[in-house]
Amino acid sequence: MKELKDTLWKAADKLRGSMDASQYKDVILGLVFLKYVSDAFTERRTQIAAELAADGMSEGQVAQLIDDTDEYTGRGVFWVSEHARWDYLAQNAKGLPAMDGQAPKSIGELIDGAMEAVMAANPSLASTLPRIFNRDNVDQRRLGELLDLFNSARFTGQGTGRARDLLGEVYEYFLEKFAKAEGKRGGEFYTPAGVVRVLVEVLEPTHGRVYDPCCGSGGMFVQTEKFLDAHHEDRTAISVYGQELNERTWRMAKMNLAIHGLNANLAPRWGDTFARDQHPELQADFVMANPPFNIKDWARNESDPRWRYGVPPANNANYAWIQHIVAKLAPGGSAGVVMANGSMSSNSGGEGQIRAELIEADLVSCMVALPTQLFRSTGIPVCTWFFSKDKTASEHGSVDRTGQVLFIDARNLGHMVDRAERALSDADIAKIAGAFHAWRGTALTDGKYEDEAGFCYSATLAEIRAADYALTPGRYVGAADVEDDGEPVEEKIERLKAELFTQFSESELLAQVVRQQLGRVS
Repeated sequence: MKELKDTLWKAADKLRGSMDASQYKDVILGLVFLKYVSDAFTERRTQIAAELAADGMSEGQVAQLIDDTDEYTGRGVFWVSEHARWDYLAQNAKGLPAMDGQAPKSIGELIDGAMEAVMAANPSLASTLPRIFNRDNVDQRRLGELLDLFNSARFTGQGTGRARDLLGEVYEYFLEKFAKAEGKRGGEFYTPAGVVRVLVEVLEPTHGRVYDPCCGSGGMFVQTEKFLDAHHEDRTAISVYGQELNERTWRMAKMNLAIHGLNANLAPRWGDTFARDQHPELQADFVMANPPFNIKDWARNESDPRWRYGVPPANNANYAWIQHIVAKLAPGGSAGVVMANGSMSSNSGGEGQIRAELIEADLVSCMVALPTQLFRSTGIPVCTWFFSKDKTASEHGSVDRTGQVLFIDARNLGHMVDRAERALSDADIAKIAGAFHAWRGTALTDGKYEDEAGFCYSATLAEIRAADYALTPGRYVGAADVEDDGEPVEEKIERLKAELFTQFSESELLAQVVRQQLGRVS
């Protein structure tokens, strides 16, 4: 699968030409989506034909019944008309010559028509798919070559579910590659999978309404789906709600979720969550979000009822996002939010007072300090806030944690994948989530929670008050225990001094040799 993804990416990259990054992204992801819906449609069509033939129907009867759209849409497969199907496009990858009085059509024009046809036949995709393939800056020859390459890569053969998984992987892979290529702008639509998994594994969203007020390309929802599949839970047990400010990103999210079979309500169009909340009545069971950090220019209204714990400052929206998310929680709901580290201790613009009010309302359940360099797009250190409307012993956990907050210092976890980016392993994510679930007493853990010096600590509200409501985990977890090697401190100091002086002497001798050799050269 990696070889396939790499091959497709290299081929797609050749098409870049004179397109700007955002248009190029739309072209490639649009093709991936069209390839998926067409392959899934063709596979379902083959299944229907086989089922009808098995019932003893003639070829003529099969031909009459095989175009029943309900047989496709009822199985979660989009209807694709004849000239929008991949086989037709692949056969005409060099364009359609003039015929029967019709003007010739480029492959880009044919693809634009296919996108229009798919949206017209499937109302849930209205205004979603790109129609930019016939523009002057799209190299039609390379577009046709890319179509040929995609044509040789079958994403079906093991059922539409497997096709969805494979295409979903390719789509996510491309999203990640585009995010890395676009640098800082990439962070606007992509959150590293490891960071998203921390939220998902801690919250365990297995049922109810799941919401993301700044959903980007839909990564929170995709990881939720993967969590459900991994735990053999019914993916239809959740309802997905999201909102996104950027039009192109909103379209990406719609396609991404469609490929993953998630019926999401991302509102009829994109929009600013602060200026116009498109899910005003929603009370969510789970909220997961990675809002843009430290926004200075945002739609601030001092009388907004969401500011229950204090009006956020005009020059920073961090606590506006936090309060919006808390306002969206249903009774018993929980949330996980990625934030800049400054949010844990800032006192400017009244943020300290808002944080104190949130803590005194006993809404904060857990704070996690994450390692640096998880986001290629920013060097800002990040943390995750977890909120809970119910910390009592209940369905959320067998241990009553009222009046307590769990602090986890995970800054030493992760590994560098290259010079610029760090990633969290499965074991790292399990360590963070495991500590939370042990603390909460959930069914996922067998053992009891214990504080671990340097990693996790359960603090009382009194301790947090004493720290002036700062929520930085390092203040609470202390230093990690150092294993005693049995050597007395005084002896260790003398030994290390002797070793250091020996190294100094060796360094001086080496310097003399180097000077002698240089003297001979001159």
